[in-house]
Amino acid sequence: MIYRTQVRIIADVLTATRGFYGEDGTGVTTIIQKANLSYNRLSKVLNDLVAAGLLCETSAGKISKYKLSEKGEEFLNVYGKFEEVADSFGLRL
Repeated sequence: MIYRTQVRIIADVLTATRGFYGEDGTGVTTIIQKANLSYNRLSKVLNDLVAAGLLCETSAGKISKYKLSEKGEEFLNVYGKFEEVADSFGLRL
């Protein structure tokens, strides 16, 4: 079995929120499904990403939605380039 690295999990969560600029954001359930994470694991990752400025959180009562920030978009672009370089050397991230 091959496990995902923390960086890959972060990239998966950020990718799950990509494309929701005009809307309120992405809900937790959608991120759980797209990133394939448990609720407990996702909660920790979301807190870290919001604190780092990679995601923006909006809350309406008990419901939180998440949007990819410009910093998060930049992270995904750099990560994608790095992944391509690593693949060209036969390395797996």
